[in-house]
Amino acid sequence: MADFNLMRELRREAQTKIVLLVIDGLGGLPLSPGGPTELEAARTPNLDRLAAEGTLGQTIPIRPGITPGSGPAHLGLFGYDPLTYVVGRGVLEGAGIGIVVRRGEVAARGNFCTVDSEGKITDRRAGRISSSEAIPLVERLAKVKVPGVETEARHVQEYRFAVVMRGPGLEPDIADTDPQRTGVMPLAARATKPGSQKAAELFNTWIAEARKAIADHPKANALTLRGFSTDPGLPAFPEVYGLRSACIAVYPMYKGLAELVGMSVLKFEGDKPEDEFAALAKAWSDFDFFFIHIKKTDSRGEDGDFAAKSAVIEGVDAALPKLLALGPAVLAITGDHSTPAKLKTHSWHPVPFLLWAPAAVRTDDQKQFGETACAHGGLGTFLATDAMPLMLAHAQRLEKFGA
Repeated sequence: MADFNLMRELRREAQTKIVLLVIDGLGGLPLSPGGPTELEAARTPNLDRLAAEGTLGQTIPIRPGITPGSGPAHLGLFGYDPLTYVVGRGVLEGAGIGIVVRRGEVAARGNFCTVDSEGKITDRRAGRISSSEAIPLVERLAKVKVPGVETEARHVQEYRFAVVMRGPGLEPDIADTDPQRTGVMPLAARATKPGSQKAAELFNTWIAEARKAIADHPKANALTLRGFSTDPGLPAFPEVYGLRSACIAVYPMYKGLAELVGMSVLKFEGDKPEDEFAALAKAWSDFDFFFIHIKKTDSRGEDGDFAAKSAVIEGVDAALPKLLALGPAVLAITGDHSTPAKLKTHSWHPVPFLLWAPAAVRTDDQKQFGETACAHGGLGTFLATDAMPLMLAHAQRLEKFGA
């Protein structure tokens, strides 16, 4: 994995550009034995050409058999060991929409959900209500007061929001209130360490008042909180690797993660791959490293929609010539984790990885970008934390080690 002290020692300046294209939840499974995965079923002439010209492998986001969340999975791709650098979803959501979370403050990511007359969850995402429908509900949440602390609630996207609590004696070690399934009641906020008991009790008070404020909504009549966290104090990505670094993403959480590690988050209009690649072209001369995030593959996988996930991948493939025309020295294409439509959730399966670097890559004999080909690729199976040293080396941005 990326040894930050070693990276600082070996990094060197170069004129080369690196692009890390993360297609969220890229990895998948066949619907029936012997069939194609979503990636293999997609028509991807450009990705397949890059596979033939580059080399393939597959990454392990955390450790073998461990299903990752999006935050730790992305940290791994940036070279941060997710088991060492733990970042909660609340801080990520908050940072992505401009909420500054400092040490001693506790943030959580919220979901509106639907509960029945018994208080049991019937839909964990409140029917994926639109942002226009959710924003007035978050405005109600923003008015909820808890004695002794300050709370801030802001809308994120669709059914998601972020809430931050500020006050003395708050610690973030609190279990999620989302039970991750339907047919049961939301859980109470529960301290997982003694020092967090005060914060857990205060959040339970806030939740009770917040539910009263939205109880009349036909879909979003309840809420759950997850990812209780505070500022993790991460080492700065640009300082570790010596790269002017930028993030191009639509969804706020990934912007938040990029900001936490010190990347510049670029503003642009639109939410399609071609819009993101247009933003890349506009900023091309200003940065050395670009992290580009594609979200909808993961969403379609969680929906269980195999064909729609393949279609998103095809959309990325169709837009790739705009990226390639810029002439990156290194282009790495992968996912943060697998989200098979068959399972409708994140999974522990290895993630396809494509490394294209015309001046330095050692090609293998694979000709198609897919799970089967990546399992037989020249890079083998490796921890996601090793991706950054590989990209830097192929961009000729690392000195040799030793005499």
